[in-house]
Amino acid sequence: MKPQSPFLASLILSLFTGVIAGAQSVVPALPAPIGVPSPAPTNDLPYAPQPILQGGVVVPLYPAGSPFLKAARVREAEQYNLSKSSPGRISSIVGIHNPSIEVHTVEGGLNTGACVILAAGGGHNTLNVGSESADFVPYFFNYGVNTVILRNRLRRDGYEPKTDAVNDALQAIRLVRAHAKSFNIDPNKIGIMGFSAGAELSAPAAVFFEEFDKTNSLAGDPLAGISSRPDFVGIIYPGPTPFTRGATPAIPRNTPPAFITCAGAGDRGHAIWANEYFTAMLNAGIPNVELHIYGNGRHPGDQMSDGSRMTAGLTDRNGIPFGKWQDRYIDWFRDLGFLQKPGVETKAAKDIQAFVSQPPPRNRQRPGGPGATNAPATKAGSP
Repeated sequence: MKPQSPFLASLILSLFTGVIAGAQSVVPALPAPIGVPSPAPTNDLPYAPQPILQGGVVVPLYPAGSPFLKAARVREAEQYNLSKSSPGRISSIVGIHNPSIEVHTVEGGLNTGACVILAAGGGHNTLNVGSESADFVPYFFNYGVNTVILRNRLRRDGYEPKTDAVNDALQAIRLVRAHAKSFNIDPNKIGIMGFSAGAELSAPAAVFFEEFDKTNSLAGDPLAGISSRPDFVGIIYPGPTPFTRGATPAIPRNTPPAFITCAGAGDRGHAIWANEYFTAMLNAGIPNVELHIYGNGRHPGDQMSDGSRMTAGLTDRNGIPFGKWQDRYIDWFRDLGFLQKPGVETKAAKDIQAFVSQPPPRNRQRPGGPGATNAPATKAGSP
């Protein structure tokens, strides 16, 4: 029998000794989590927002010294609310005084050039960037879709959602378009997806982009002349839209296609708001507007009968059909040509061009239809 090496014999002895003494040993404590995000230090400059996910490129929406920011508060640090059970995961953010975008790109071979700007919900009281932004970055990556996390200003911090937050969304669209070449993004495939309160930004962005661009076209504006029109919008279990309470704002002929989804009777109020937007677009004849109202489901955050809270974003929702809405979105997105290679004209763009080239219908003034002149209930103005 071949003799064992001194090293092997020593290893066997130590393992045997460890087993004998196992009953008396103490399991070593786990190390602390690493890479946990923390706010940047503050100084005399505008606060520098930190990326929510590793590798994110953060770009402020407005230049330092912009009159559209609150000079007295722009240096305050954002507050990151971390998950208690998943170390390092930012669940939500408050204290946003220097709004920004965080860009996550797709590598060349997979990149379709499409880009989805994610506008999280939170009732304008917080920004739920975990479930309604960060989770979508890897999801869309798998389809070759670039993502941008929008950090817009909140009502709880003294801002008006109908102006300040909507303007942040429109500014984000034209900022992404301005840097599209640098990020390998197709400038004709940039859209926005809003969740709950975030949908109160994506829905107005689809309707009020012309007014925003006219208001913000001064020569001193570095983004003057760059369109804020989204090429598509997602309106996910939305809050009130520009058509709520009987409002009939003018609908541009080139209003972008929309994907709208919500639970039904279990989330009746939001389903009604979703249907109001869909009905206005249907009456106006806007092409490629798709609506999914599910029979079973609740609004994210609602308490269930077992005491649990309904989850948001991509979650399975206990296997109900509403838990697969994102797959229906991809079906719609692919059908409209957004998953083709960069530079290829989409079906969505062709359909809009064909629709715009047609003469507007005569003597068919419907609520929210083309040519409506009523003042909008939600209005985007100077940021």
